[in-house]
Amino acid sequence: MLIQESHKDVATKAGGDMRIFLFHPTIPNYPKAKFPGVVLFSEIYQVTGPVSRFARTIASQGYIVAAPSSYHEFTSPAPLAYDAPGTDAGNEWKITKTVAAYDEDATLTIDALMALPTCTGRIGATGMCLGGHLAFRCALDPRVASAVCYFATDIHSSTLGHGKSDDSLSRAADIKGELVMIFGKMDNHVPAAGRDKIRKTLHEAGVAFSWFEAAWAQHAFIRDELSKGRYDAALAGVCFEMLREVFGRTLRGDLGERSGGEVEVEDVC
Repeated sequence: MLIQESHKDVATKAGGDMRIFLFHPTIPNYPKAKFPGVVLFSEIYQVTGPVSRFARTIASQGYIVAAPSSYHEFTSPAPLAYDAPGTDAGNEWKITKTVAAYDEDATLTIDALMALPTCTGRIGATGMCLGGHLAFRCALDPRVASAVCYFATDIHSSTLGHGKSDDSLSRAADIKGELVMIFGKMDNHVPAAGRDKIRKTLHEAGVAFSWFEAAWAQHAFIRDELSKGRYDAALAGVCFEMLREVFGRTLRGDLGERSGGEVEVEDVC
């Protein structure tokens, strides 16, 4: 599918206008075609080249992708550089920004998607690193049918915004959509104990989720630029197929609400 790119600036209560980068699929001779929407949360560097390429790849599958700039309270929507100053700024703003402000960003981005006459109203979310955490938190919104969370930093320790605890993991039972959780077993940003905590909590909360830990993958292994030797194209492709499967099943059709009932499993080979 062809893609049209634009942006929309939205006023926020937290401060500054949030720029939402839009990646919209188009089909020649079908001007009234409608598509599901996907909120794409970026890593700490805002909407960089790798994030934009990821957005285009999703949009080409037939989804309107909306990628918000997370640090509108502090800087312009321009991406931060993958260098020491950019990393320091991103990490500082990550914890300076409040949880309420992150939630406002998610709500406004979903609102922007649903206001488009070309959006079906079915919404998914995804993101990497900080964005994986934000995609998980976005799934607390009942309008989100599914979320794919790549190496969701800090959910296990529930630290986000001003260094204060956020309630993302403790509110897992509020997630009514389906999750796909993706990690690398060598990810020291989300260590084994943290991954175990997340998985156990999701099980106990009754969340519908899939879980994938890549044996030799480190943090940010899907980032195709300046990834410090971590980028694994083959694994990134496998993970994208997981995204395609869950979004295709939950966003393209109308499954209705999940009943939550037990599924009988036959004890036979």
